[in-house]
Amino acid sequence: MKRPISYLALALAVLPLALSAAADARAIHERLITFDTHLDTPSSLRRPGWNIMDRHNVKDDFTQVDQPRMVEGGLDGGFWVIYTPQGPRTPAGHAAARDTALQIAVNIHKMLAANPAHFALATTADDAATIAASGKRIVYLSIENAYPIGHDLTLVKTFYDLGVRMVSPVHFANNDLADSATDTTGKQWNGLSPLGRDLIAECNRLGIILDASHASDDVFDQMLTLSKTPIILSHSGAKAICEHPRNIDDERMKRLAAAGGVIQMNSLSAYLIPTPPNPERNKAMQGLMAKYGGRRNLSAEQTKEMSIERRAIEEKYPVPMATFDDFMKHVFHTLKVVGPDHVGFGADWDGGGGVTGMEDVASYHKITASLLAAGYNEADCAKMWSGNTLRLLRAAEAYAAKVKAEADAAAATAAKD
Repeated sequence: MKRPISYLALALAVLPLALSAAADARAIHERLITFDTHLDTPSSLRRPGWNIMDRHNVKDDFTQVDQPRMVEGGLDGGFWVIYTPQGPRTPAGHAAARDTALQIAVNIHKMLAANPAHFALATTADDAATIAASGKRIVYLSIENAYPIGHDLTLVKTFYDLGVRMVSPVHFANNDLADSATDTTGKQWNGLSPLGRDLIAECNRLGIILDASHASDDVFDQMLTLSKTPIILSHSGAKAICEHPRNIDDERMKRLAAAGGVIQMNSLSAYLIPTPPNPERNKAMQGLMAKYGGRRNLSAEQTKEMSIERRAIEEKYPVPMATFDDFMKHVFHTLKVVGPDHVGFGADWDGGGGVTGMEDVASYHKITASLLAAGYNEADCAKMWSGNTLRLLRAAEAYAAKVKAEADAAAATAAKD
């Protein structure tokens, strides 16, 4: 006669193994240098009274990144974004965007100066290991939407000198540099504009990684062809899993990998799962924004009030919300297509990212645990978390050094003549 199975006994027997695996995964995660290549956290630095050294709650003030939560989630740093929304394509519009972008860069440097024991600026690939070894969080700078440069490419060098090491030409709407993947008016340039092509060359000359997230497929194709160094998708997803213009198809993914590039996985729900139109919700959200204005100018109390009203709108007009498993579906599909040498993470924190089960950076260690459980090893995880991005930065640095050496040699020859 078979003895009945004691499910309690089985659970008690398995529990120590599960706890041990979780502890091992966390230990591995802590050994890695972990990056996110698209942190929109500089927007938080502009808020009155907001301090990155305090632990915040996404439900209270919408923010997803601060120093305590970075420590909790085991995130060492990454690329902190200088973002300006697309505005008027006029001299006045470009000047305003330039000034805004410069002010955001200044705010990042102020944060660094105020917290030297906890954060440090990184400008070279080698800086990452040095800063991580010191126990500080790593701050590379990037530009999302190169609209602030207007028609003045000398500003690229200005931003480079401020620490920028990654640039994307475009955001939600077409601009004077490139077509967007999401502009409802359609194509303007059929890819890059002539100025956009010059931007590619200038970023290559300086040693800046080129980012094709938000760009149209034509722009992606042209950037891949024109850039002398591998390009990145700093926060994108797999179109095979969710058909959205912000995501990339498998064929382009393979071409990106063949050229040495990397795709960093986004966690913005609408790019992970199909999201039906919800005009009532959109109207209510527009009314909320009209009532409170931009979040950056709100006090802590006003922000909390706004969050309560926003949650009420979300409950009244719900939309499907992606889960951590949905996010990992994109990760695992992309790994199947291009492998761990060409995948990383750019979850779009503080810019709309976050899913049920991974609402902020405090949960970021869950990705490593999932990868290890799926059979990927520590070396694979090391590539995905930072190694692949650093490889691209080293390639950009090497090309810039080569261009400079050739220019110096030519100038020396000309001087002799």
